[in-house]
Amino acid sequence: MKEAHMKTRFRAVTLLAAAIGISTLLHSAPVQADSVHIAGGSTTYYTLSGYYGISVDEIMNANPGVTAGNIYPGLSLTIPGVTSPKATAALKTTIETAAVTQASVISASLNVEAATNTVEAWGKEFSYAKVIQVKASAYSSAASENGEWGAVDYFGNPLKLGTIAVDPSVIPLGTKVLVTGHSHPGLPKMAFLAIASDKGSAIKGNRIDIFIPGSQSSVAEFGYQYVNLFIIE
Repeated sequence: MKEAHMKTRFRAVTLLAAAIGISTLLHSAPVQADSVHIAGGSTTYYTLSGYYGISVDEIMNANPGVTAGNIYPGLSLTIPGVTSPKATAALKTTIETAAVTQASVISASLNVEAATNTVEAWGKEFSYAKVIQVKASAYSSAASENGEWGAVDYFGNPLKLGTIAVDPSVIPLGTKVLVTGHSHPGLPKMAFLAIASDKGSAIKGNRIDIFIPGSQSSVAEFGYQYVNLFIIE
């Protein structure tokens, strides 16, 4: 959002990789250092580590904007330093199936079990304490939206997918939520995990501001949307 949504925060030390389209991958030059893996329904950093033979930390460091809980089918993940034939074959296979995977994500739906307070999204089950509806806006890493401390949250951590600004009197800082009901190409479809790690002067009551990686103009297309938050236990 605009300057009115500039966030207040503690002084922090330290002030995404661009998403690569499938068509670009198919027509690009051979990968020299890194490869791209299109996530499936059961993909985790652990399974990628075992498949490619590199550490979980290396893969996570190559994907700083993606937390472990926000890996969803169709997501492009960077695999650092992989040039083996095995990796090349895996890349070709995952690219060819990406279109089908994306289609399944779009048509997928949440499975909510109110009796047990559980919700399932993209094959993962979460226990929740309650569900609240909030009015959501979105913000980017632009300086005009983040003030003198730059693109960091209230605690000084770099902004990333899964960061949301809240009113702490409604949603305490540190709360983990599953966000649903949103629509924007810069966000995971259907649902994504987020942490209430930021706040802003304009975020009062049942309001949240969602950080979305990308240009200020593309993020502004989010506008205002009513979304549901499953408060994860």
